[in-house]
Amino acid sequence: MGIAARLDDIGKPAWIALTIAGFILCWPVGLALLAFLIGSGRMGCWRHRGYGRWHNERGDETAGRWRGRHDGSGNRAFDEYRADTLRRLEEEEREFRSFLDRLRFAKDKDEFDQFLAERRHPDAPPAPQG
Repeated sequence: MGIAARLDDIGKPAWIALTIAGFILCWPVGLALLAFLIGSGRMGCWRHRGYGRWHNERGDETAGRWRGRHDGSGNRAFDEYRADTLRRLEEEEREFRSFLDRLRFAKDKDEFDQFLAERRHPDAPPAPQG
């Protein structure tokens, strides 16, 4: 078994450590290792659709979880709990956004009423801001 095959078994951290060591000892060696890694596709995550070739066959499922697709954990009780929690949080977010909209409207209305009052009575001192 060659050195490259052994490092492939260990994974990307071994290649990264070897490349760093190559740069520390002699920068041309580190540069050659970096060129080899990029050229061979060992460090090119973009070629593997977001996951490396050292990952298991379930790479698509794992990547899907990070993108927001939740097909289920396999535990129905947990999946129901998660769905209820997410639904509750979404409802709370809607209520909070509605509250903020009402608060902004009330503030805008107060400012507009103050503007109209000052315009009608230009001689009156300005009301304290609160």
